[in-house]
Amino acid sequence: MKDRAHTTNWYVITGAPCSGKTAVINQLEQRGHAVVYEVARAYIDAELARGKTLEQIKADEEAFERHILMAKVKLEASLAHDDIIFWDRAVPDSIAYYNLCGLDPAEPRQKSRTVRYRKIFMFERLTFLADPVRSEDEKTADRLGYLIEESYQSLGYKLIHVPTISVADRTEFVLARL
Repeated sequence: MKDRAHTTNWYVITGAPCSGKTAVINQLEQRGHAVVYEVARAYIDAELARGKTLEQIKADEEAFERHILMAKVKLEASLAHDDIIFWDRAVPDSIAYYNLCGLDPAEPRQKSRTVRYRKIFMFERLTFLADPVRSEDEKTADRLGYLIEESYQSLGYKLIHVPTISVADRTEFVLARL
């Protein structure tokens, strides 16, 4: 018999690259809410600060994606399920990244079944902007958005689509739907 997923009071903010997730996460934190910043971005930022290039960091896609997956899983295990927490991406996003890289998504799919998030907010993509941490181009960002949506839906989540409105209005949109 399979273990049941732990129900949490956690909310996921997700979407394609350049969808304004981090700006809303910042606003939520400024308003006193508990947040978890995107694990991959934090890891890449730290590695860049150590002198590595983005190409070096992602040279072994499978090792990179697994590192990010396991960091998210470890972080989830350390947090109280009853606390209201906003996540900038969560474990199911790894399913999409594995698929994007042509990797077998069995492990992130299995890990995604250990907790249930309260709600998933799928942010519509804004104008694409490159940055030192982002390795995707506009076409890949669009594909990734589709794969992320598909990943959460395959786990039985109904996504709440967040339109392209101002950061303040997006923040209010999210808070009004808790």
